Amino acid sequence: MATSALAAPVALAQQTPQADAQSAADAAAALQGTEIIVTAQKRSENLQSVPISIQALGTRKLDELNVSSFDDYAKVLPSVSFQSFGPGQTQLSFRGITSGGDGLHGGSQPTAALYLDEVPVTTIAGAVDLHVYDIARVEALSGPQGTLFGSSSLAGTLRIIPNKPDTKGFSGRIDVSGNKVGKGTGGGSAEGYVNIPLSDRAALRLMAFYQHDGGYIDSVPGTRTFTLGDDNPATNVTVNNARFVKDNVNKTDTAGGRAALKVDLDDNWTVQPSVIYQHQTTRGSFLFDPRYGDLKVTDFGPSYNRDAWALATMTINGKIGNWDLTYAGGYFDRRVENLADYSEYSVAYDQFQGGFYTYFQAADGSFIDPTQQVHNHDDYTKQSHELRISSPTGERYKLVAGVFYQRQTDRIVADYYINGLAGIPNSPAVPKAGDDLFATRAYRVDRDYAAFIDGSFDITPQLTLAGGIRVFRVNNTFVGFSGFKSGTTAANCVPVVADDRVCNNFDRQARQHGETHRVNLTWKIDPDRLVYATYSTGYRPGGNNRRPNVNPYVADTLTNYELGFKTSWFDRKFRLNGALFYEKWKNLQYGLSPVGSFGVTNIYNAGDARVYGAEMDFNLRLGGLNLSGSGALIDGKLTTDFCSFDTNGNPDCTLGVIAAPKGTPLPIQPKFKGNMTARYEFDMGKAKAFVQGSLNHQSGTRSYLTTNEANLLGRTDGFETFDFSFGAKVSGFDISAYVENAFDKRGILSINTVCTPSICGAGRRFYPIKPQVFGIKLGHDL
Repeated sequence: MATSALAAPVALAQQTPQADAQSAADAAAALQGTEIIVTAQKRSENLQSVPISIQALGTRKLDELNVSSFDDYAKVLPSVSFQSFGPGQTQLSFRGITSGGDGLHGGSQPTAALYLDEVPVTTIAGAVDLHVYDIARVEALSGPQGTLFGSSSLAGTLRIIPNKPDTKGFSGRIDVSGNKVGKGTGGGSAEGYVNIPLSDRAALRLMAFYQHDGGYIDSVPGTRTFTLGDDNPATNVTVNNARFVKDNVNKTDTAGGRAALKVDLDDNWTVQPSVIYQHQTTRGSFLFDPRYGDLKVTDFGPSYNRDAWALATMTINGKIGNWDLTYAGGYFDRRVENLADYSEYSVAYDQFQGGFYTYFQAADGSFIDPTQQVHNHDDYTKQSHELRISSPTGERYKLVAGVFYQRQTDRIVADYYINGLAGIPNSPAVPKAGDDLFATRAYRVDRDYAAFIDGSFDITPQLTLAGGIRVFRVNNTFVGFSGFKSGTTAANCVPVVADDRVCNNFDRQARQHGETHRVNLTWKIDPDRLVYATYSTGYRPGGNNRRPNVNPYVADTLTNYELGFKTSWFDRKFRLNGALFYEKWKNLQYGLSPVGSFGVTNIYNAGDARVYGAEMDFNLRLGGLNLSGSGALIDGKLTTDFCSFDTNGNPDCTLGVIAAPKGTPLPIQPKFKGNMTARYEFDMGKAKAFVQGSLNHQSGTRSYLTTNEANLLGRTDGFETFDFSFGAKVSGFDISAYVENAFDKRGILSINTVCTPSICGAGRRFYPIKPQVFGIKLGHDL
């Protein structure tokens, strides 16, 4: 699917003339930039030799597609889907294995894992949106990857792998760009890296960047009148949003850098420490409200998202005899602060609950403005350690075995507040939480212990049997308070302390153990073609709910049956890869707010589902013309009824209440998603010039799994977009111009609400693709 100038060692299949020819061809192809080397199986291999469904974007392809953020590369990965509230607020999934509405801070772990190189950085409530620059490749591994990558790889794993320090010579680059959203504001970026050999055994690589993205969503004037549950107009409160009216409110500033060191201690041992830091601030809403027009909202409060994180890693590679030993460890620290308009919650309760939670009378007899805001703080930490050993290449057997430990925490502070609430008589504000009508102070710790072994054996030079197993134990705790004032007293409320409890209304532990496994059979028809069959499983741990009377939820599991092929034709000028798969999802976890829960979301096991699908990608080189594309056809549906639940977390299908019947489509993932790119490179005097055009298409999606919420929010429509670029390289300088979404299509990626759809469904908001963007880039090799 992608091309790259990256060259790396290629794993040998067996020391036979045919295997030697295969290896030589693979290495030559890599050096010529016609193939990409991946490490999806924890060893360097040619993409075409890896018998799993993997889409890879190398350095060159990322640059050609003008990729700088998650949204940019996700649109060209057909098996990847996502829900989002904006940069850094995205829940990603693979092959439709998502129930929608994921991302609850105290809820389920994600269905897909995110790795930076060797280290997991998966967090609940929003994936890290790493700025993409000086990146070796992005690898999207579809299907369960639990054998090698653990519990958060239920549906797949997304890996982002930076370029490494190189002792062979100095290199560097500077890139600057400027752009303008069609009817919005301007933006731009400045990026650069240097690779500095310190000696013949040590090198340092430094990268830094700054990017500003212009806005395109307008906050327009609006008013609303709260009746406060009383027919007397004298009690009405009318509010407006004049303070927050502004054009192009959704702007983003992102800055950061990376420092990596490589030291060869001797011919066998290498140490590679690195540090990555990124700070991102977004302002305004990235979703628009169709009731007020295209790309328009009526916010009644300020909104922003501040996301700062740092990752320190250490990788040690060495040899014990002729076996390779690898230690990969990391410490990840992420601080997220999010402020959002929560006024639709006030509107809903005023309209449908007779003024419940909106009728607040001050001491002077007047009524306060019940408009709500939500202020979230998440302090994440994650440490991970993996030690593994790999057998030498060139043997009939290959083996990777190791142990893994991970401890991740989330200190959650959430304030759902109404200004002035704490100062009124008989205030319903949560004690010691300011103006909070509802508050959360919780501390979550997820611990994972695992051991794994994965190997293969060449039955014949053409036929290879592979398999693996991972045994694991998880120990998760969740303590703190989440709720209203009711049920709290001075006796059981304590000041905020180290574990951030206001009132301890839950203190729970979930311990589980089990295993996940895979079996693969690969037939190498010849050096350029193989077919494979895979059976694999994945798991996601269960956990506890915040409400003390709601039952825990159990682990969900995924079983994957897959047939695939990797082929190259016509002297490797044409590559065609594909896979057919069938997946069974058991006890899928889902967040639902039952009637009577006052909007508090609990996690339930919704039942079972299945997914049928096909994936394909191709690449064709005809002289200076390169054609590439990929697509996925995915159909996921429930195979059992999803019962609704009472406030105690008990299923009530016996009462005829069905949240989603058997046959309901799974949400978020388009039934078809695909892309095609044509690029023509040619000489223009002394310059190397190019012209490029890309088409991206995806079909419409269901927004939520449950019937009531899905009907309230509706479906998205299918759409297609076109991107164009042209430019040239001369004397070490690159200059190009581009237009993204050239015809300004308003594609909608997801429909979201800031609170539970059954309560705030009327205030639904659309997360759009970027509007039309014009830009110019200039780069220079140092």
